[in-house]
Amino acid sequence: MTAEPDGPEDRLRRFATIWSRAVYPVTSTSLTRPEFELQLVPLARRLSDALRARVFEAAEGQAVGAALITAHCTDPEALSRSLDCVDAYLVLYCGDDGPQEALRTRSARLQHAMAAGFAKALRERTLSEQEAISRAALNARSAVAEALHASEARFRAVFEGAAIGIGIADLDGNILQVNGALLRMFGGSEQSVRGRRVQEWTHPDDAPQVWRLYEELVRGDREHYHVEKAFYRPDGTVLWTNLTVSLLRDADGQPQYQLALMEDTTERRLLNLRLRYEATHDALTGLPNRTLFFERLDKALSASEGQRFGLCYLDLDGFKTINDSLGHAAGDRLLVEVADRLQSCATAPGEMVARLGGDEFVALTTGTDTEREVDELAGRIMNALVTPISIDGRELTVRGSIGIVEGPAGERGPAEVLRSADITMYRAKSAGGNRFELADPEADARAITRHGLTTQLPAALDRGEFFIEYQPLVHLGDGSVRGAEALVRWLHPQHGVLGPDRFIPLAEHTGLIVPLGRWVLEQSVRQAREWQERHTDAGSLRINVNLSPCQLSHPGLVQDTVDILERAGLGAEALCLEVTESALIGADDDLLKPLRRLAEMGVDIALDDFGTGYSNLANLRRLPVSILKLDRSFTQGMQQFPADPVDLKIVEGIVSLAHSLDLAVTVEGVETGAQAEQLRILGCDTAQGWYYARPGPPERLHELALVDATA
Repeated sequence: MTAEPDGPEDRLRRFATIWSRAVYPVTSTSLTRPEFELQLVPLARRLSDALRARVFEAAEGQAVGAALITAHCTDPEALSRSLDCVDAYLVLYCGDDGPQEALRTRSARLQHAMAAGFAKALRERTLSEQEAISRAALNARSAVAEALHASEARFRAVFEGAAIGIGIADLDGNILQVNGALLRMFGGSEQSVRGRRVQEWTHPDDAPQVWRLYEELVRGDREHYHVEKAFYRPDGTVLWTNLTVSLLRDADGQPQYQLALMEDTTERRLLNLRLRYEATHDALTGLPNRTLFFERLDKALSASEGQRFGLCYLDLDGFKTINDSLGHAAGDRLLVEVADRLQSCATAPGEMVARLGGDEFVALTTGTDTEREVDELAGRIMNALVTPISIDGRELTVRGSIGIVEGPAGERGPAEVLRSADITMYRAKSAGGNRFELADPEADARAITRHGLTTQLPAALDRGEFFIEYQPLVHLGDGSVRGAEALVRWLHPQHGVLGPDRFIPLAEHTGLIVPLGRWVLEQSVRQAREWQERHTDAGSLRINVNLSPCQLSHPGLVQDTVDILERAGLGAEALCLEVTESALIGADDDLLKPLRRLAEMGVDIALDDFGTGYSNLANLRRLPVSILKLDRSFTQGMQQFPADPVDLKIVEGIVSLAHSLDLAVTVEGVETGAQAEQLRILGCDTAQGWYYARPGPPERLHELALVDATA
């Protein structure tokens, strides 16, 4: 695989990036996040290969789960986040647009295998560590016990020379001996420590099992135990320790003392807390970051019955302009000020504000009445942005677009909720910004479908999922077929046959319209040549092909057209290129130049959808067009009897003007014989519509029994 933009390798790396960002905060690795991502790339590749393999291999998923343990992802949260990433993104980035239902089923099976492999590897690692800890504790206990039984001098050497804290107490909890290392850990005198009882050293953060294990040990039911425990020092500060407590027996095997071995882990714990804070908070604004926000959102969505949530997804309007004009330092100060204002908006219990990245923020509220609370929260946020922000002596006005999602807990996952909020935010931005919108499930579904179609378009062209139907163009004078318009369709594996209105705008947005348009032109020209070869009376047939505005500005348009005509052996006069009125009216000479060259070669240029835009009739003289195609809106009034006299006058005027400029007139949307007759009387040249034939396969063109052809 090559790292082409948006190619398989690029999408694989994006999946690995998302995975690493989700899991890194809960790992114990010493690697940096980018280094950790490199470790995940081969694991992502194994998952990708297993997803698309002909036969499902559970061992692949188990191996990936086990590899997470090797990569120090031992926290169960690391598995949970990994499975969430696989569920949300594996098919999207690594599915290569295969059958979605089958891929999602395969993905679910891989997740089960990963969980099994993770659990098995974690169990084996835990057993190994427990065995090592038990062995170390037993060795330490044996050394001290042997010293006690051997001689006082030897005991003192072992006791005082130990690098870890050691304390000895009787079975009633009275502390008898402590070594220097333990005294240094507590920061007190030997008398202050020895005078205490073990039971006094409780702490609010003690795990529930700490004192149960202690009771079992002093009763003689347990030989040792190992826990993490906090102690209060005499000055009130907290000491965190790894504590191993062992039972010492006399020569007859009767319980005699308890031996405590303590390792000071306070600095390590504080470091872990600091690293945890840095991993869950934004470095610039100090707000919770995406990681912590997703934890809180997941918790809110997993709440008990009766609980609800409300989410505001904020994107600043015009921030890029400020960043580009004033510099990133000014942009950062602006973000800090915005963060402070947002923080002041979320002060109620169950509310939080986080920064997702860039100029995107989220505010979350939870409780039983979030329908009201989230509206109020959004209102406070909008009001907080009203006052200008002063940066380097400039008063900057900041506005925002907010997408709101609200609902009951337990119905949706974090990724689905955030996607809905993101879609809704963009709907608010598209409506002019400086506003908030409520999520609309139907609008979400349309946007998700658009996104899916957009990502599937490139592969669809490679897989040959597009096909062309042809609608005949009929001469109104004698009813003969004069040509056909080529209309591209997409046979989608899940959605069935899609019309051009569903995917042409997406192809234009992504730039795929150029290769797709070239393919349509090539197929249509080849089909026209086949008509000529199969039917001797088809020599005058013309093929009409639509051009999008993006194709007009593509530098290879003229050469591509010439090459396609020459390869097919079709004359230029048999081709008509249709361009929408909105693309040509007001176009400059650079845009018109390729069309003029094509027209000079003999290619007809038709002005499509004429009359729907801001038509400037004076401009018609400078356009290289030979045909006007009247939009179907002009013919709708002719379906009734008598026909709308205003429509008749408009069409009559357009036809008269067109003919005076030596332009032919084609009318779209003819559905009745009355329309066809009226258009013939008005002088229109050709027509197309369901009255003659619906778009269909190429072989139908000469099989049509036209109503007026035999009249």
